[in-house]
Parts: sequence; structure tokens; C-alpha cells
Amino acid sequence: MNNELANIEKRYEELEHLLTQPEVVSDQSQYTKLAKELSALGGKVSLYRQFKKVSKEIKDLEAVLKEDQEREFLELAGKELDNLNKRKVDLEAQLESMLSADDRDLGKDVIVEIRAGTGGQEASIFASDLYRMYTKYAVSKGWSTELISSHATELGGFKEVAFGVKGKEAYRMLKFESGVHRVQRVPATEASGRIHTSTATVVILVEPEEVELVIDPKDIKIDVYRSSGPGGQSVNTTDSAVRITHLPSGTIVSCQDERSQLKNRHKAMRVLRARLLEQRIQEEFKKVSRERKSQIGSGDRSEKIRTYNFPDRRITDHRIGLTVHRLEDVLGGNLDEITQALLRASKEKSNG
Repeated sequence: MNNELANIEKRYEELEHLLTQPEVVSDQSQYTKLAKELSALGGKVSLYRQFKKVSKEIKDLEAVLKEDQEREFLELAGKELDNLNKRKVDLEAQLESMLSADDRDLGKDVIVEIRAGTGGQEASIFASDLYRMYTKYAVSKGWSTELISSHATELGGFKEVAFGVKGKEAYRMLKFESGVHRVQRVPATEASGRIHTSTATVVILVEPEEVELVIDPKDIKIDVYRSSGPGGQSVNTTDSAVRITHLPSGTIVSCQDERSQLKNRHKAMRVLRARLLEQRIQEEFKKVSRERKSQIGSGDRSEKIRTYNFPDRRITDHRIGLTVHRLEDVLGGNLDEITQALLRASKEKSNG
């Protein structure tokens, strides 16, 4: 662990130096990228420096205790040594947690994908409800959102929608949302008043930097076509919509929301890169079964994680057995009670 932390501190100091160089300051894109990396490393470096300071104080105090001193002084020094050792253990635990694989993504932006599942039009309306919930939650946190792609239905729902979220701790607060969300309610189109059960799938994808996941141009096939709206009608007179197929994995991404083919292509590549990174992460999880079991849910998109019950105005998260009776409030973007409970449960499992 010490070698990894020493390398992180060295990189942090390199970044501090680079950010003072005129050629970097004048290149806004490079400056922003390096400043973001510096910020992401700041927490680890601060803790590591505290850890080194406490370790040195322990070493110095142990040397003093080996010398002949007055009894009263030795008692005080002994108590101080106990406190320092406890502090060292605590700092070591925090550092180990921060160096975990999951934490490496905490400072990154995310892409949220929502797809209607079983339930026909009601499922697409529920997908729209979830989209609204997450975007309102993002606003409450001061995060920015960007619609990347969408496939709307005639009744105002979404067959699927993808959007980016940028902001401090966005991944940390949203990472447990991946999975199947289930809704139980009477659809507006149901004349008999019968309760229906519908589902929508949510996937939280870490958005990697281009240098983290390089895609060989020979591995992709790009098709262009005209955009279409609800019901299939054409909404554009030019071939601005883009479909990208990643040949080795068979992954297909489409984007048609922008009028510019270039913009649609850029957004589609962002989603493709995020999906390929997610596939890599899932493969790593499967290899490390113990680590996978320690997670709150597996992140598997087939796992039912939460039920939204309208008749009883309750939401239940099945992974931790949490039920809250504030359905409208949560759907209005107030997710903190559920999110904090999931974070606490995850921490307890990791410590256990």
C-alpha cells in the first residue's frame, strides 16, 4: 500500500508543478484535465501525509520511551502512544478503503441509461418518471445533466433514454441505482382500476477518459440514417442519426437527438466507451467472487432492486430491506434517505 501511495503523492506533486507551466495554463483543455486529476488525488494525498506524520511521531515517541525518564512522563508518553497508534490504524483503514477498485471511479462523471422493461406503454411512462427523478436529484446536488440519446413514445414516455451527469460525488451517490426498478400502480389508460406491475432497467456507467479506453477504428462500423420521432415519423431531412456497432463485442449504440451528425457520433462514442468499460468491470467482478459478494447488489441489470408502490405510497429497496413512505417526495428527486442508507450498508459490509 505504501508504494502505491508514494506513487500517488509523487504524481500529485508533478501535477502541482505542471499546472504552473505557461504552456499548460494556455491550453484550457489540458489544464482542466490535469486540474481534475489533481483534485481527484487530493483526498488520498492529504490522508497519506497525515499517516506519514503520525507514523513518524510514533517512531519518535517509541525512541523516547526507551530512554530513562521520570515515571510521570513515561505514563503520559504511553497514553499519547496509544492514541497515536489508534489514529494510525484509523488512517490506514481509510487509506485502504480509498485505494479500493471502486473508489478509483468516485470522482468520475457517469452516464445513466434507462430502458422500459415489461409493461408496454406503462413501462415507458415509468422510465420517464425515473428520468425525471434522477435529473431533479442532480439539480438538488448542483450537478449538470446532458441528454445524450432518447427514444420517446407517443404517450410521453421513453423506450430508452441516456443522459450524462457531471458533478462532485455523482458516481458515489448514483452507483447503487443499477438494476431493475418495479412500479405497482393503476395506469392512466386502465379503465377498470386494476393495479399493473411494470419495470424499467437502470444502468449507471462510469464515463472513461478517451485515454483510458482506446477503441480501434477498425473495430467499429458506423451507419447514418434519418432521425425519427414517436410513432416512427421522420423529424429530420438529413442523415444526422448515427448507429455505431463495436464488432468484437457486438455492442450497438444509436444517437439521433442532435441535428448534427458529428455531435451524434461524438455522443454515441461516449456511450460506447462507457459500455465497454462496464463490460470490463463486470468481467473483473466475476473473477473475484468474494469482492462481488461484498457489494450491495451486484450491479447486474437483471437484479430487481427496488419497488415503487403507488397504492401504499411506499418505496422498498430489496437489497437492504429499507421501506420509506414518501413516494412522491422520492420521485420528485429527494433520494438522499435511500442513498445514504445504501452507502452505510455498503460500508458495514466492507468492514464486516
